[in-house]
Amino acid sequence: MTVEQSQAPAGGPLIPLHCLLHAEPGPPRLAALPTGTPVWVVTRHADVRQALTDPRLDRASLYAPDAPQVTLVPNLLDAPDTLLNIDGPEHQALRRTVQRAFTPRAIERWRPWVASVVEDLLDGVAAAGSPADVVATFTRPLPVQVISRLMGLDNHDLSRLSHWSDHALSATAYTAEEIQQAMQEFGAFGYQLVTERRKAPGDDLVSSLVLAADETGGATEMQLTMLVIGLVVAGHETTMTTLGNALVYLLDENREGWARIGADPAAAVQATEQALRTIPLGDRSTAPGLLRRANADLEIGGVTIPAGSVVAADPSSANHDPAVYPEGIDLFAPLGTPSLTFGAGPHHCLGAWLARMELELGLHGLARRFPELRLTEPTDRITWRTGLLTRSPLTLGVAW
Repeated sequence: MTVEQSQAPAGGPLIPLHCLLHAEPGPPRLAALPTGTPVWVVTRHADVRQALTDPRLDRASLYAPDAPQVTLVPNLLDAPDTLLNIDGPEHQALRRTVQRAFTPRAIERWRPWVASVVEDLLDGVAAAGSPADVVATFTRPLPVQVISRLMGLDNHDLSRLSHWSDHALSATAYTAEEIQQAMQEFGAFGYQLVTERRKAPGDDLVSSLVLAADETGGATEMQLTMLVIGLVVAGHETTMTTLGNALVYLLDENREGWARIGADPAAAVQATEQALRTIPLGDRSTAPGLLRRANADLEIGGVTIPAGSVVAADPSSANHDPAVYPEGIDLFAPLGTPSLTFGAGPHHCLGAWLARMELELGLHGLARRFPELRLTEPTDRITWRTGLLTRSPLTLGVAW
């Protein structure tokens, strides 16, 4: 079975993610997950931020023995020993092990590496000629090659890493047996990599993580292995998804913005922030937001959430809250309030600055080299990657 490639489901063609309607911001409301479990959906910016930062809402209790079912088919995000699913002092100790490698200053040192990957890929696109599939030639290989280079995986089968990453974020695309098999293979790969780098460390991110873990004792072997494979997945997904969806918007609806991004690197920085805010990573078909569970009674937005309740914090709706942001997409407007795309609080995404850098350099480089880039088909003919927690074009034909 492969990633679902439906482009015309029963309700008609899927629409680009920048065209999705968002929940009207309001007090928390009761809904249900696909499993049937009741869930409090939080949509206002202030409320979503509270839900992601309040210690009375956590991830670990989602996997407690008394927890209700929140996913139909478990994936990598449901592994209880990962950084995502532990809280409190244990989470802080594990996060300290890795966060030094992901400060903005540390990531800025990687800019030449990222820029060289972008330029190499653009050379390949130009050499192959028009028309092209920009997903196959640019949006997918860019994050794969960047994270592979940073982790010292240049000699590994990169297609296998992509295969495992798709399974790791599967919602309905694969069966439970297929996901379990892929995760066993992925885990074995991660464990072997940790073992190899401990014996023969190099100048790469995995070696740095192993060294930090061994010096601080802040991670078990299982947690270190899960950190490594989690970095592979995160390094693939956010950049590929956002870049592909941003291209759909820019090449279809904002040609003036495309020209400005190519002419001015600073404009690409602004456009990246606005694209991350306004274009969601998925369509909420699998869950209405980032899930947490209440470990005590609390109040959000004037509504009492009882202990034991599941809460979904919806960053997409929060990022469009009219009390915080103007309506519509203004690519080059300053972002007065940070978006919640990468979360907030203790579980804020460690790789956010790397994703931003890849998007900035990728958008600017592509628009600079191919100012006349255009889509070769209307957006209602796009074939999408579906069945995963994210949605992006499976292929995207372009010409110049």
